[in-house]
Amino acid sequence: MSSPDFQIFTSLRYDPALLQVHSSPDFAHASWNHGHSSPLYMLDFHRDRLLRAAHHWKWDSAINVLAGDAGLQLLADTITAHLAEKDRPARVRVDIFRDGKLTVMAAPTPPVPLTRLFPTTLDPPALDSYSGTVFEVVVDTTHNVNPSEFTHYKTSQRQVYDQARQQAGITAPTIPREVLIVDSKDKSVMEGSISTPYFCRGGRWVTPFVNKETDIEWRGGQDGTTRRWALERGLAVEEVVMTQSLVDGEECWLSTGVRGFIFGRVKLNP
Repeated sequence: MSSPDFQIFTSLRYDPALLQVHSSPDFAHASWNHGHSSPLYMLDFHRDRLLRAAHHWKWDSAINVLAGDAGLQLLADTITAHLAEKDRPARVRVDIFRDGKLTVMAAPTPPVPLTRLFPTTLDPPALDSYSGTVFEVVVDTTHNVNPSEFTHYKTSQRQVYDQARQQAGITAPTIPREVLIVDSKDKSVMEGSISTPYFCRGGRWVTPFVNKETDIEWRGGQDGTTRRWALERGLAVEEVVMTQSLVDGEECWLSTGVRGFIFGRVKLNP
């Protein structure tokens, strides 16, 4: 049973370095935010995910706040007004409630290269020159999940994700580990606890299917912002990824709206 006062939220990156993206020919592939310069990473995609969830639950007040160009501008203004330090990167969480109230929380986050926010390929990096941390990617084997509206939309109902992270020993956000959430029905990979995973299958990069608006049954995890960006640019395609297809030590990618694209390796053995 869902709590009557749950909220919809999204987490995104604030980074002054993003202001140079639209003027740089090196990032012509990175068009986002309707072509407008912004220090907020994929702001329009984050607004769209909030708005889709508000439509799903018929939160009319929230829809009115988020809709159209005015809603996008209000979201940007609300976020930047809450930033104490506008010259440094920040992890930003935006919550919207049933009555349309917006709240913002922000905390410092490390700088990352723009190429990790807007990659041109998911080909594995040369690890001797890769500047990022290689994440250990494990599988949640104890809390298999039934897909639902609360796994498709990002809300404060996070118990299944929190349990999986605790079981995997991820007790702090600085631990370089991610845990894959598993569908209880067919044992396919749904998503990561805080990220979208990508695996190489048949010579191409794939990411697990998620629910479509017209689907009768819930399936898959969340339709994340960086996931949408990667699919729209052909960096990956949707495909069912069964847990039994995972290989210990195989290379993979993870993506989030705060850290961009992160290289990882699957670890199946304790």
